[in-house]
Amino acid sequence: MFPGRSVHSRCRTIGWRQFCLLPAFFLLAIRGGQIRAGQVDVITVEGAITPVTAKIVADAIRRAERFDAEALVIKMDTPGGLMEATWKIDKAILASKVPVVVFITPSGGRAASAGVYISYAAHFVAMAPSTHIGAAHPVTMGGQDSSKAMMEKITNDAVAHIKGLAEKRGRNVTWAEASVRKSVSITEKEALNLRVIDFIASDLDDLLAKLDGQKTKVATGEAILNTKGASIVPFDMSWRYRLLDKISDPNIAYILMILGIYGLFFELSNPGAVFPGVVGGICILLAFFAFQVLSINAAGLGLIFLALVFFIVEVKVNSHGLLAIGGIVSMFLGSIMLFNSPTVKVSLSIIVTAVLVTAAFFVFALGLAFRAHQRKPVTGRRGLLGEIGEALTAIDPGGKVSVHGEIWKAVSAEKIKKGDKVEVIGVEGMTLRVRWMK
Repeated sequence: MFPGRSVHSRCRTIGWRQFCLLPAFFLLAIRGGQIRAGQVDVITVEGAITPVTAKIVADAIRRAERFDAEALVIKMDTPGGLMEATWKIDKAILASKVPVVVFITPSGGRAASAGVYISYAAHFVAMAPSTHIGAAHPVTMGGQDSSKAMMEKITNDAVAHIKGLAEKRGRNVTWAEASVRKSVSITEKEALNLRVIDFIASDLDDLLAKLDGQKTKVATGEAILNTKGASIVPFDMSWRYRLLDKISDPNIAYILMILGIYGLFFELSNPGAVFPGVVGGICILLAFFAFQVLSINAAGLGLIFLALVFFIVEVKVNSHGLLAIGGIVSMFLGSIMLFNSPTVKVSLSIIVTAVLVTAAFFVFALGLAFRAHQRKPVTGRRGLLGEIGEALTAIDPGGKVSVHGEIWKAVSAEKIKKGDKVEVIGVEGMTLRVRWMK
């Protein structure tokens, strides 16, 4: 281009500052300018908010930070969940170095209870058409203090938390407090008018177009979003999280517990079977892991095990069905009370099916087996006890008798005449001990 000239002279010819800064401008353009479209991470949160949900959201935020994403979008549809898990999600969002956007979707979805707090913690909130948000009043947990004073303390704590989030994000403080104290709920249009949310978006592309150019404050300072035409990168849960997420479903956890009880009972009833014990043990351990995640009510679990005791006793004691009825009622109430949170509960149809199947299994199936064990043997040597036969010869003390059409040697402590009826009272080898039937 400039033969015979040094690099320094070439810089002076075209303007050494502009020439030497060209590589820096080029690198900046590639890394953060318009040449490269931004990356937006997307995670979907559906169903109840649990500790597993909190771990997944925290991991998604860390990955978005690691890859310098423009934003993390949380597509949310939730009825609520556990307060402790919700607080952890809020803390992770507040400490995030990338903007976090809550998108309440699809149409017909909601952000209720815990979803309200998470939405208020987010940097931006959007709602799809025909969705709603609200009803964030704390609900009494089973087995906890539900007195008026305690509920007031819990409510005041929740109000203080959401008011702090509202003030930090510049959202409607008055509505936030009403959502907690009065359980009010509003549609997406009302939420936009009341400054509860930032946008109404028909889909993810529409949301990213509206987010483009928006400014917000993250943990490291101010951030300007470059989301128009950004590449969307879904956050795929690892197999570990997928497994934990499935197990932490209250319906799955409940079924695992029932299967575990069946398996262990079969193993104890038939030692050495191995397979029922192995399956039952695994199911019980998985169920108790889920219970730890979901926060169970000890009273509900106790009622379920009390019901099993009632069913087993009913098999051995003739209570005319009272114990069986008590077991059914106890198991039904225990299943309903099993989980602390009203937003985390077992489907009523699964409860009814499990209760009826368990009652039928223990009362009828085990009842038949128990009665079969109690029934007098009809074959073999033990089957001869109590049978009536006829003396074929005089017995004093030995002789022969006919029992079941078979001829046996017999002995007796008393004299028995030929032709008399005799009863078998014992078997000694191939000889029967008999007595005279009067």
